Amino acid sequence: MIKEAFLIAVLLIAFALALDAFSVAVGAGAYFKQATKRQKFRLSFHFGLFQFLMPILGWIIGEQTAGIFQSFDHWIAFAVLVSLGIKIFYENRKSNPNKIQTDITRGWKLISLSIATSLDAFAVGFSLSLLNGHILIAAMIIGIVASSMTYIGIHLGERLSLRLERFAGTFAGSILILIGLQILFNHIGVL
Repeated sequence: MIKEAFLIAVLLIAFALALDAFSVAVGAGAYFKQATKRQKFRLSFHFGLFQFLMPILGWIIGEQTAGIFQSFDHWIAFAVLVSLGIKIFYENRKSNPNKIQTDITRGWKLISLSIATSLDAFAVGFSLSLLNGHILIAAMIIGIVASSMTYIGIHLGERLSLRLERFAGTFAGSILILIGLQILFNHIGVL
């Protein structure tokens, strides 16, 4: 039987973990202005899938091995988010703002963003074992919340793009850069 306290803790953790995915999705929605159903699905599905898989992976690998990854996971997330943000920012400056050049919902960009926004979930896999909980149920909740918040974030970003049409690419790139910096600063204790 699953305890109510465990479910509440997992829901709170899931919400906190999904905030990065939500922020990236807002930027993506603003950048695309009108994301296709496929783009919305791909981003929501992959962010949810990676948020589901990372706690399980963290659970399996164990605390001793995780110490290796924890020492540099923030640098990976920082590098991926900032480089994509700079690319989008640069493309927006040099081209027609109505022409989308970078589709972050495809290929390695999508995989990189999915990993970068779910690295914290890897570490959470260890702490979930302390709650005496069921990792599969916890991971499912985390994945569903991340996927839902990503979808909502895309829609919010699309609405913002109507007001920021001229600056949508700059806005999207800036969000990715700021999230990357926030991850790095949180890790080194500045924020």
